[in-house]
Amino acid sequence: MWPSAFEYERPETLADALQVLAADDDAKALAGGHSLLPAMKLRLAEHGNLIDLGRLQELKGITTIRDGGLKIGALTTHAEIAASPEIRGTCRALSMAAGLVGDQQVRNWGTIGGNLAHADPASDPTTVILASEGTINLASTDGERSVAAEDFFIDLFTVDLMPGELITSIELPNLSTYQSAYVKMAHPASRYAIVGVCAVLQRDGDTCTRARIAVGGATVKPVRATGAEEALVGSSLDAAALDTAADALKADIEEWLIGDMSYSEEYRQDMAGVYLKRAVRAALG
Repeated sequence: MWPSAFEYERPETLADALQVLAADDDAKALAGGHSLLPAMKLRLAEHGNLIDLGRLQELKGITTIRDGGLKIGALTTHAEIAASPEIRGTCRALSMAAGLVGDQQVRNWGTIGGNLAHADPASDPTTVILASEGTINLASTDGERSVAAEDFFIDLFTVDLMPGELITSIELPNLSTYQSAYVKMAHPASRYAIVGVCAVLQRDGDTCTRARIAVGGATVKPVRATGAEEALVGSSLDAAALDTAADALKADIEEWLIGDMSYSEEYRQDMAGVYLKRAVRAALG
């Protein structure tokens, strides 16, 4: 199908893009387009003006910030994130997740900012950004603001992004002393996550001193599994601790579960426990 007619603009600077978005209520930002354009072709979304962000060099790239954390430009592609030694050294789970997005063509064109703004429940990076205590930086003609990932993801395809705002970058703390991993049960056709789990762990010897667990795919938005985290902290991450954490995780995500005719809520809930164990073991190497 073809989308309804629309205007097309390609601003040269972030300021220009924000001015257009502020002046036109029917304008929509276009990053990689892998979510927006299919929705428009199916007439699930209609926008009178697409603002192509592709020329905004100020929204691209990965830089080191205070205390060894990272700042990732919103237009940085999944392929660039997956290949980045800085990402692998600071947050291995994000490198893993980016490498699992779609296929090579999608990874070469899709962007981290567009992925977070769309917030597909089956997305991979959103789950990692939540578990990693990421911060999303936003800008509009009214100014700039920063939102913690825990507050940014609100509900199904719903985020704390106001009209006229753009994601400009994502900041991650320095997680180089942590062990992290992202694993997913991928849909055999689409490669979207039926269940995705990210584990971010810190240990003192064999004892887990801090844990951040997030679940996606099985839920309408990425969800922190605080009960599972509590079950892991203080343990040696042995089989008994993982069993306890898996049971706790099922309760953590119960109110946010999503299902379909192929993979029910109950099935995804059970598999989330299985993939929690796999994520922890992958984090430990």
